[in-house]
Amino acid sequence: TEPTDPSDPTDPLGTERAHLSASRSALRAMREDVQALDITDVTANWVNAAVLEAQIEERIKALADLSHTPLFFGRLDYLHAVGAAQAEGADGDRFYIGRRHVHDADGDPMVIDWRAPVSQPFYRASKKDPLDVALRRRFGYTGGDLTAYEDEHLSDPAEAARTSKLLQAEIERPRVGPMRDIVATIQPEQDEIVRSGLGGTVCVQGGPGTGKTAVGLHRVAYLLYAHRERLARTGTLVIGPNASFLHYIEQVLPALGELEVRQSTVDDLVAAVAAVEVRGTDPAPAAVVKGDARMAEVLRRAVRSHVTLPTEGVVVVRGSRRWRVPVYELEEIVRELLARDMRYGAAREALPQRVAHAVLVQMERAGEAPDDRVQDAVARNPAVKALVKAVWPPVDPTKLVLRLLSDAEFLAEHAADLLTADEQRTILWTKPARGLKSVKWSAADAVLIDETADLIARTHSLGHVVLDEAQDLSPMQYRAVGRRCSTGSATVLGDLAQGTTPWATASWADALRHLGKADAVVEELTAGFRVPREVIAYASRLLPHISPGLAEVRSVRESPGSLEVRAVPDAAALDPAVVAACTEALAHEGSTGLIAADSRIPALREALTAAGMPWLSPGEETTTASRLTLVPASLAKGLEYDYVVLDDPALVVSGEPDERTGLRRLYVALTRAVSGLTILHSEPLPAELAGRPPAGRAVQESQSA
Repeated sequence: TEPTDPSDPTDPLGTERAHLSASRSALRAMREDVQALDITDVTANWVNAAVLEAQIEERIKALADLSHTPLFFGRLDYLHAVGAAQAEGADGDRFYIGRRHVHDADGDPMVIDWRAPVSQPFYRASKKDPLDVALRRRFGYTGGDLTAYEDEHLSDPAEAARTSKLLQAEIERPRVGPMRDIVATIQPEQDEIVRSGLGGTVCVQGGPGTGKTAVGLHRVAYLLYAHRERLARTGTLVIGPNASFLHYIEQVLPALGELEVRQSTVDDLVAAVAAVEVRGTDPAPAAVVKGDARMAEVLRRAVRSHVTLPTEGVVVVRGSRRWRVPVYELEEIVRELLARDMRYGAAREALPQRVAHAVLVQMERAGEAPDDRVQDAVARNPAVKALVKAVWPPVDPTKLVLRLLSDAEFLAEHAADLLTADEQRTILWTKPARGLKSVKWSAADAVLIDETADLIARTHSLGHVVLDEAQDLSPMQYRAVGRRCSTGSATVLGDLAQGTTPWATASWADALRHLGKADAVVEELTAGFRVPREVIAYASRLLPHISPGLAEVRSVRESPGSLEVRAVPDAAALDPAVVAACTEALAHEGSTGLIAADSRIPALREALTAAGMPWLSPGEETTTASRLTLVPASLAKGLEYDYVVLDDPALVVSGEPDERTGLRRLYVALTRAVSGLTILHSEPLPAELAGRPPAGRAVQESQSA
């Protein structure tokens, strides 16, 4: 719909603009009301005041009006009135759908949160099942100004179903800066995952461009809306593959008004618990063995090996009386605690109480009437404490892992029938460290320490964890994440075809078993919305070689000319050709990513600098003035750019330890483009990628001097 005169009362666009202006004023008033709160009369002490002040500051941030972010993006007109229970306190048949709730001075909603039940038909309603919706209206914006609208009369059988041009434009809108939310473009199959309940774990297998990351983040936002009180107590966490990725997605939840969700990598999580600095790296074979789930049993055996059966009884002196617990009874207590398979630390704390209980039984038989205070005193008796120290000594997780990796006999004792002799030699340090401070711990070592720490004392569990790019985790890393949601739920996101670690996940069933969520529901997203059809079809030539049987992504976006492959016969001319291709890409609106094998990054950095072309590193935020990012292939996963220039695919493949991993890395690099992909190569293309494309998917190929 073209904009018309907003002053005309019969002009629908003018009416919608007036509602937008009034809604912004209402949001500003809500924010001012919070800013005006005086807490001096309602707090009893400075601690309460500090807590309340922090909560008020968070509320003020959540009510921020982002000028370039539409306050509402849709409207629903129902055939029948909807009750207040479903519409955030509003009765009526017309609702504006936005990123957050906005109400007027009387408390009546002006914008309904997209997560409210009344908003769900905005994503789910169709001609076949209108869900009592008469009209669905989508709004188009330029900057923060409402400039267009588009209507679907779902209850009108005479109006044919059609693709929304505004929806398509929003999907294809150029992206500069961090990842943005997809709240205005959520599709029905995505919405089903977003609104799935808190009680169950969901695993989302999704190829490039299917929106799995955004779906996971929006699910967190939905769960915080639907179960805010519970998750406020238990906490939520988003886990990503690296800091660059986390920086890229960090603005999605704040844009939806959610500021309380922590973000971390697996490495940072376990390093914090292990209290070690990761300074070393493992060769791939060693990392694979250390990441194998069998290591959990090796560690369990090593921890429990510290327990020894008592060799003599214990005598407790109280006043003039002496109470003796014979060795056979102590043995029985220790064996019972071992049989219960309690955590080492919990059992160690229970042992003195069990011994004290045995003493109290003797006291009662002798006619005394001891109470709990007497039992606690006996448990603290020097003789009992000495027994506990000898039988069930404290274990330091870091020292135990240090010994396991440096003492061949100790490792062999506890890895017997679990790890082969070759596997044991693979993880043993060739030069044992002199002490804890001199150890160059690897990321895999930190996970082993984290596992050991959990064997001693239970890891705190959160209410919900989102695990993105999960296909790259080892079984031991899955266990580390699973410990952090053992009493909660998880959203697992990934693509088996993009697994680029030597220990990459072979199947989601295995991954979920290691995570401790074997009963999770696995959903597959196969409709692509980000990557053009031509690009994803070209990249999908690799699927039979990297993940046989995995469904190919079906892109809904056809963009002729979005893919170009250029051969550069002279290798010396490759760098200038790449710079020229970047210049061409930057002539378009939006962001550009130059992706190359890690070994090529220094040369390309020099070429860009020599050409006077500014560039950013992954994780640095693009701006209108600086839109080119130089991306090592190893860091490309999870990122996306409007236009991508890919340097020499063969080098991306050869830069990995094996061909399958290299082809998976290439698959990732090929699928980062939203609008256009240009491939330049001086080396022959990998055989799996070369060859004639299927009919109707012609690739423009040219020679570049």
